[in-house]
Amino acid sequence: MLLTERELDNFLTLLVIAGNETTRQTLAHAMLALMEHPGQWRLLRDDLSLLPTAAEEFIRWASPVFHFRRTATRDTELRGVPIKRGDKVVLWYVSANFDEDVFPDPFRFDVTRRPNDHAAFGPGGPHFCLGAWLARLEVRVMLEELLPRIAGMEPTGPVRRIRSNFANGFKQMPVRVTLV
Repeated sequence: MLLTERELDNFLTLLVIAGNETTRQTLAHAMLALMEHPGQWRLLRDDLSLLPTAAEEFIRWASPVFHFRRTATRDTELRGVPIKRGDKVVLWYVSANFDEDVFPDPFRFDVTRRPNDHAAFGPGGPHFCLGAWLARLEVRVMLEELLPRIAGMEPTGPVRRIRSNFANGFKQMPVRVTLV
């Protein structure tokens, strides 16, 4: 099946935006989380071998995309709720990533959290994020290079969020960084 020109344009735009904006916002959320949880920052800075686990927690914590809508392709049922073929269904990633049934103490930021079966990249299958492995690598490598160079970081003004019901991001996060 060939994509129309419009479908191809939309697909390429999605790849460029998804692969850039979400990772950038995850890194901003990571730095804010470390400022708000200095014990976790010290733990991670003192043991960089925790970075792969911490990267998953940063991604879960950030949940850079709030939701995606899909159309049911067949009749099914979720937790007793019938869903008919053709119904619109919304997956709230941010809700799934803080689900008490999945995560013990989900509102605790923990760079050692295992397992960490977050849904930030989707539930698997054909809609699983194509860039998941690259995003994990980018987050890990960025923090691997950044954390050893920062002695401290503190906010110097209020965090301003972007106005969106789709993306969980920041417009501005002023900070003061003290280098090693």
